[in-house]
Amino acid sequence: MPVKIRLQRHGKKGKPYYWIVAADSRSKRDGKYLEKLGAYNPNTNPATIELDVDGAVQWLQNGAQPTDTAKAILSYKGAMLKNHLAGGVRKGALTEEQAQAKFDAWLEEKAAKVAAKSEGLSKADADVKAKALEAEKAVNEARIAAATPVVEEEVATEETAASNEEE
Repeated sequence: MPVKIRLQRHGKKGKPYYWIVAADSRSKRDGKYLEKLGAYNPNTNPATIELDVDGAVQWLQNGAQPTDTAKAILSYKGAMLKNHLAGGVRKGALTEEQAQAKFDAWLEEKAAKVAAKSEGLSKADADVKAKALEAEKAVNEARIAAATPVVEEEVATEETAASNEEE
């Protein structure tokens, strides 16, 4: 029974939402699965990924083969690195504590990158809103300026008429 770690599509048309599952490779894409490992939502920016890293590593160690997209997601969340480090521990290249320290350092670095991307996106969004507000203010000022000279001409003609009457 060859096992694959793959995506199972959910959500409505045009708004995909995926489950990351371990499934028999002979089962249908959205059919039976052995275990749900997480979820992937590509509709958000950055994409939202919830993953049971330890469960994914367990399946990888038991011989499950990830599909290309699932492998990219597992790599993004650190499951592939953790599997690699576990192999090093089994071979005696490093201790469990060293492997855990490397994995924790990688997680912190990854979290910093994701936070920086989120900040950059929110800053870009704020800049776009600020530019739109400035453009709207400029249009409103131009509209007011176009309407104002008519009022000033009437006031000027009334003033000249009043000064003519005084003389």
